Parts: sequence; C-alpha cells; structure tokens
Amino acid sequence: MTTAVDLVQDTPFSVGGRTFHSRLMVGTGKYPDNDTMVRAIDASGAEIVTVAVRRVDLDRSKDSSVLHHLDPKRFFLLANTAGCYTATDAVRYARLAREAGFNDFVKLEVIGDEETLLPDVQGLLEAAKVLVKEGFKVLAYTNEDLVTALRLEDAGCAAVMPLASPIGSGLGLLNPFSVRTIKRRLRVPVVVDAGVGTASDACVTMEQGVDGILMNTAIAAAQEPVAMARAMRLAVEAGRAAFLAGRMPRREVALPSSPTEGMLD
Repeated sequence: MTTAVDLVQDTPFSVGGRTFHSRLMVGTGKYPDNDTMVRAIDASGAEIVTVAVRRVDLDRSKDSSVLHHLDPKRFFLLANTAGCYTATDAVRYARLAREAGFNDFVKLEVIGDEETLLPDVQGLLEAAKVLVKEGFKVLAYTNEDLVTALRLEDAGCAAVMPLASPIGSGLGLLNPFSVRTIKRRLRVPVVVDAGVGTASDACVTMEQGVDGILMNTAIAAAQEPVAMARAMRLAVEAGRAAFLAGRMPRREVALPSSPTEGMLD
C-alpha cells in the first residue's frame, strides 16, 4: 500500500545498524491490560517496542508478564532503564536485560529529579560511556540541550532522544527550535521521546525533521488506546511527509492564492 511518505523520496530509518519501516516507537506501560496493549501496538504499526526492565517480570513464561505477549520475532524489543536514578543502577539494569535475552540495544534513562522526571545529565553521560564500551547500542533519553546531545554523540551513543516535554505530561513539543538545532547538528539519529500528548503533537514534532518519536502515555492513557495508536501512526507519517515536502514560508502579510494577472478592473 502506498503511504503519504512514499510520495516523496525518503531515507531509511536506521539506528545502530538496524533499519526499520516505522518511525514510531511505543512503550508497554500504563495500559489497563495486556490485551489492550497488544492491540494498540498492532494499531500503531510500531516495530520497536520498549520494555522497562526494572518494572516488568522478565519471565516470559508467565501470562502476567508483558514479555509473554510480545513476540520477539515480530517486534524489536528495546530494553529501557526507566526508573533508574543513578548511573550505577542504569548500567546494572542494562546488563540484566542483556542477560535475560534482550539484544544489545538499550534505551538509557538516568532520572535526576523525582517530581519532573528530568534526566541527570552527568549520570547519563557516565552510564552511556560505560555501556558503549561494553558493546551496547545506546539510545539516550536527554533534555533538549544541544551541548548534552553533542556529548552523548561523542560518547558513542547510537541515537540521542531529546524530550518534547516532561515524561507523561502530554504538553507536546515545547521547544521546537532546540530540537531542530539538535537534529541539524548531530550525525546520529534524533528521536524525540516523552511529552507528546495527541496526534497533532506527533505531527508537529515530525515536521521538525527528527528521525522518529517514542511515546507511551499518550497512547496508553487515552480513552481509547487502540484508536489513539492508529491516530499516532497516521500523524507520524503525515508529519514526516510534510517535512519532506517542505512547508510554505511564513509571512506576516496576506498573499492571494489565485493569480492576479489578467484580472479585469
């Protein structure tokens, strides 16, 4: 099936040597039940699915475990160090995930503040350097600060993931200029993570030229998660297509949309 993005030539979405069709990544937390989670992930079209290692049962044989319902042959399962407040903890849970059968990719979070869930930049850089040396492909969740993003790239991260707004806030993209700047300056993929609340947020975020979006709460906490997942899928595709198409310039004066030449007085 031809999609909107197919109408304009695009480059593949590649991270850490792997290429994916969907630019939407989704999480597995906060759903009312596992059946809703699976149906929402299906509706999202996402291939990359994050799993918070610290918060789930890693025994795939148990029906109550999130992992029991996610086929690793169908989804690329991305271990997530969510809930870690120190570099030491984040490194420990990344290693635990690999020992439990996850791949070498890890979404690295080191939280610095319990109220805002904003990242601890110093701890993030420390953990990233350790994990990169150990062969991990690190996707680092960070703030929308260019200098931090550049340092994470220099540390060897496979992708940098600046926030749109605080985790779970649903406030949307608060600082598009900073996100655009990060995307322009970095060579590694830039995937916006956290804060997207609805489809229009996702579309606007993708219009900044970023490589993808990771979201969880926006889908899981919607009144109809499956319907919202489909909306997010379409919004990500539309935003990417709009970026590739190139928007018209903004003007502070009106300009007629129809030709004026040849008009009778």
